[in-house]
Amino acid sequence: MRIGVFVCECGTNIAATVSTGKVVDAALSMRDVLHAESIQYTCSDPGQRAVIDAIQKKGLTRVVIASCSPRMHENTFRRTVGRAGLNAYMMEMVNIREHCSWIHSDIDEATDKAIDLMQKGVARVRRQVPLHSTTVPVTKRVLVVGGGVAGIQAALDIADAGLPVTLVERGPSIGGNMARLDKTFPTLDCSSCILTPRMVEAAQHENIELMVSSEVEQVRGYIGNFDVDIRRKATCVDAEKCTGCMICQEKCPGKAPDEFNAGVGQSKAISIPFPQAVPLVAALRKEHCRLFIKGKCSVCKKVCPADAIDYEQEDRIETEKFGAIVVATGYELFDWRESYPDYGGGQYPDVVTALQYERMLSASGPNGGHVQRPSDGKEPKNVVFISCVGSRDESVGRPLCCSVGCMYIAKQAILTKEHIPDSQSYVFYIDIRAGGKGYEEFTRRAQRDFGAIYLRGRVGKIYPSNGNLVVMGTDTLSAEQVEIDADLVVLATGFAAAEGAGELARKLNISYDQYEFFSESHPKLRPVETTTGGVFLAGACQGPKDIPDTVAQASASAAKVIGLLSRGELETSPMVAAVNQMRCTGCFKCRDVCPYGAIEAVELRDGREVANVIDSLCQGCGVCNVACPPAVISLKGYTDGQLIAETMELLR
Repeated sequence: MRIGVFVCECGTNIAATVSTGKVVDAALSMRDVLHAESIQYTCSDPGQRAVIDAIQKKGLTRVVIASCSPRMHENTFRRTVGRAGLNAYMMEMVNIREHCSWIHSDIDEATDKAIDLMQKGVARVRRQVPLHSTTVPVTKRVLVVGGGVAGIQAALDIADAGLPVTLVERGPSIGGNMARLDKTFPTLDCSSCILTPRMVEAAQHENIELMVSSEVEQVRGYIGNFDVDIRRKATCVDAEKCTGCMICQEKCPGKAPDEFNAGVGQSKAISIPFPQAVPLVAALRKEHCRLFIKGKCSVCKKVCPADAIDYEQEDRIETEKFGAIVVATGYELFDWRESYPDYGGGQYPDVVTALQYERMLSASGPNGGHVQRPSDGKEPKNVVFISCVGSRDESVGRPLCCSVGCMYIAKQAILTKEHIPDSQSYVFYIDIRAGGKGYEEFTRRAQRDFGAIYLRGRVGKIYPSNGNLVVMGTDTLSAEQVEIDADLVVLATGFAAAEGAGELARKLNISYDQYEFFSESHPKLRPVETTTGGVFLAGACQGPKDIPDTVAQASASAAKVIGLLSRGELETSPMVAAVNQMRCTGCFKCRDVCPYGAIEAVELRDGREVANVIDSLCQGCGVCNVACPPAVISLKGYTDGQLIAETMELLR
């Protein structure tokens, strides 16, 4: 056995805290280590050539590379070892950057720890055996979850490449939050004029299948071969027959919250969410329908000229196969009411969110674009905007920036002046974050050309007085207390993850952060990929972002999917579980816990039923290995013998 050890200095990232020379000297004293050297940048081309030269000239049979996290460069070094003629899995990475140099300041302690980790790595690679990959065929169909602008863009890009796409949307129409916007910053383009043609294009595209009022129920399988159960929710309307005439909506006596207009105004129990909806099909909400609540009504069925109403409709589950999944579930606004009792906690009707104000400004809104106070219908003259409500506020547990609040406040201040020329807008802000192209000029334009008065400071309290609202705050630039008599108060609320995001993440087996925004595999090198192969992210489901960034990320995800499915077969990892069937007792606890359905029962010649691992389904998570009572399942590349050897080296 001839082991080579290569210690990366990573410039000063490692060398400033770890004495790489001492690690090399220590490695040369370890059993079976024939070669050891330190390299300034092992991942660089000269660094990789040095590894290859050492393997070939000294006949090394195993390699240990001490550098950064395997998540960063394990595949890089496997390819390097492979190019030198070794089996790619006869290499072990030891992480002395994140585990030593980045978390210790004492050089001696960090170096000692690096040597300990190196001993562990040598002990592990000593027991390594060659592993070989297999290939599996790929299903060339794509599932896009979420029908906002991100999902639509990703679906169109993938469909244009010739791949069939199924676009699943929870609501009755695609369009997402962008469909609710009146104008977009900084160009003040009509949001509907931008989005509606893309919605129609998606609906009419020959490679796109729309599934609205649908949700992902369960996901099984692995990259290239996912089996997805999709729940098609009952809307009590036959989509094939409905013509979108809206007669049912006009005649329906049942009132319901107007979700599309963010609660401004009311809708009907059966309705089409907005005039440009795609598909233009009505949906009935049973929880608000008189027939389902009181047992009598049926007005919609009586007046429907297309005979499209079907009260007997039930939810159904459809199972489809996909090769890749793009998650584009978007965002919701932070619910500010419980966290901000000093702002009225939702008790004052003239304190509204920016999205509600957006619907008031929109020509397709409940008042046809005429701005009216919810309390009395009067046109407001003094409008106060408060930024960072539920964002950048650690007192309510929301330190993250919503990234667009400063911009949409400036936009709404401009639009307020256009709608009500004799109005005055006041903006309370912490600081102005306008980093996009043309954004800084846009916020200055709101102040200079449209007279918006910006006050740097937080609002402490809002209370009613003589039919109006008094906004109390501090102008930190002048160090004065400020009180403004406001007709209407608009809160720039932060972003929250879409409802059910955490549950969807668990179904997809992907990571998410403390706010339930989905986590990318690597923030710089793999920003649209997840830790689960074949599942990609697009848009604000990953974190707050504006429309240009959302569209760019959606196209990036589409490019990744197209590249993935351009291959006829995918190489699988050989680091999978294996069952010693002669010792297997057939309890199948491994099958019960396997999240990928990768374990099956097989019958041996002696009639015994034992567990068998389906290599193409196994993802090497190791759960079965832990659950197996007689310990007869091992994980290739992470065998019990290797782990025990590592532990013994640490305890020595």
